[in-house]
Amino acid sequence: MNSFVSVEPKLITKTMLTSLATIFFTSLIIAFSGAMMPGPLLTVTISESSKRGAMAGPLLITGHAILELLLITGLLLGLAPVLKHDMFFLISALLGGSIMFWMAWGMFRSLPTLSVNTQEGTERKGNLLVTGALMSLANPYWIIWWATIGIGYIFYSQTFGLPGIVFFFLGHITGDYIWYTAISTAVSKGKKLFTDQVYRILIGICGTFLVGFAVYLIMTAANNNL
Repeated sequence: MNSFVSVEPKLITKTMLTSLATIFFTSLIIAFSGAMMPGPLLTVTISESSKRGAMAGPLLITGHAILELLLITGLLLGLAPVLKHDMFFLISALLGGSIMFWMAWGMFRSLPTLSVNTQEGTERKGNLLVTGALMSLANPYWIIWWATIGIGYIFYSQTFGLPGIVFFFLGHITGDYIWYTAISTAVSKGKKLFTDQVYRILIGICGTFLVGFAVYLIMTAANNNL
């Protein structure tokens, strides 16, 4: 597959503004549909927000956004066939599963000492930007979404030149920011209602989900390549 056609800027007319607004809002709605689905990034957002406060969500999504911007650039340069290859899915699933196991182990290991009385912001282990990117990259279904639904939307958006791509990305990432900021804020504020036991159960559930998702990914990848 060849790279996409040029995305050079075009003269913006009133009709084009309407089209760009349509791209933005439909991209935002589609982003909501994906962001609201349970996944590793949502699980880590819940876990980190309970420890670090409401800024955990926006920081995780910023790492996620940087990775998506790089991926869009790659798709524009013709990366889509690579992402659709079975071997790429296998490698992504194995690496992603390993990362999720590692994250889950950290959650389980911290359970005995977790307390809701920890001062917000005192636990600074790990860079949330990097974690947001890793949790996205660790999920091969995120890559598949971009290699299928995402690439189709980029095909359409790039007919409006660079503004089309920009409005598509802004709409997509705005949906992610709205949802994950809301989740992070809710968890952070709700922490005041938790006992230590409830808090540890929540983190334990998050860790269990990561283990289950990791096992599912690895088994799916193995079955597809037998």
